Amino acid sequence: QVQLVESGGGLVQAGCSLRLSCRASGGTFSTATMGWFRQAPGKEREFVAAITSIGRNTYYADSVKARFTISRDNAKNTVYLQMNSLKPEDTAVYSCAARRSGDYGLVTAGNYAYWGQGTQVTVSS
Repeated sequence: QVQLVESGGGLVQAGCSLRLSCRASGGTFSTATMGWFRQAPGKEREFVAAITSIGRNTYYADSVKARFTISRDNAKNTVYLQMNSLKPEDTAVYSCAARRSGDYGLVTAGNYAYWGQGTQVTVSS
């Protein structure tokens, strides 16, 4: 059973940076496509970023492109989300997710089989 544990969330001011981490265990991390999603209060969960198994391809939501960077360290079974120039509208619970390798349907939460419990990111204005 794959387990995902996120860390790195917190309260920051607008314009600041945070780096989220998601450590995986119980599966073959190196072959998984990994994604980050977020859910703000009263809103549906939305796609943030994804990275394919060997990190060859990365994908971003338009709202975070050029501000956020997804990366992975397969030796550490960890995927990261570097978030720069944070805005109040980035406030949400951020969750990482894992699925079989491939890049189809990356933005759809239902295509991911495993989820972490999430970490809160709050950006004050």
